Amino acid sequence: MNLLHIDSSILGDHSVSRQISAAAVAALRTANPGAEVTYRDLGANPAPHQSGALMAARGLTPDERTAEQTREVAEADAILEEFLAADTVVIGVPMYNFGIPSQLKSWIDHIAVAGKTFRYSEAGVEGLAGGKRIILASSRGGFYGPDTAAAFLQHQESYLRGFFGFIGIQDVEVLGAEGVNISPDHKQSALAAAVTQAGALGQLLKAA
Repeated sequence: MNLLHIDSSILGDHSVSRQISAAAVAALRTANPGAEVTYRDLGANPAPHQSGALMAARGLTPDERTAEQTREVAEADAILEEFLAADTVVIGVPMYNFGIPSQLKSWIDHIAVAGKTFRYSEAGVEGLAGGKRIILASSRGGFYGPDTAAAFLQHQESYLRGFFGFIGIQDVEVLGAEGVNISPDHKQSALAAAVTQAGALGQLLKAA
């Protein structure tokens, strides 16, 4: 197994999503002792934002690029190659202002590459990244489930399911902790439930 572990929270050790993603990765590693794990912390080391300068640098030959252009192109290419090489991707994703962190959006911009993860054809869009497993370690300050009054504001999980479906990935699981800002007690109970759910990932794999 090639396992890609992404964290996007800006809260470091105080992050709920990071604790859930860590539990998921630990369970998967236990079930797959030979797994190769690649870790990328987008909170500490954000992916370069898409920009006109980066697009221009891609149009240059390597010897025409400045040192900064060379670094940014190499970083963008590495992000894509890490994703393409992964069988399973665990993503720690808190909901910020009803959507995903901008750091995670920048990462997505580097894997949404025509000809690599999707292509356009006469029949429409075809996803090219099928066969991967995506596990979202999600945290939300309030309640945004389908039966809540705020459900229409939830553009975190819905966006990610839509994006990964676009590139051909239907196997998307969510380990979620909701209402973590409601009270300290609820935060702990929601986190504990999500970590328990994450811990079961290894058991499910062994059973399969």
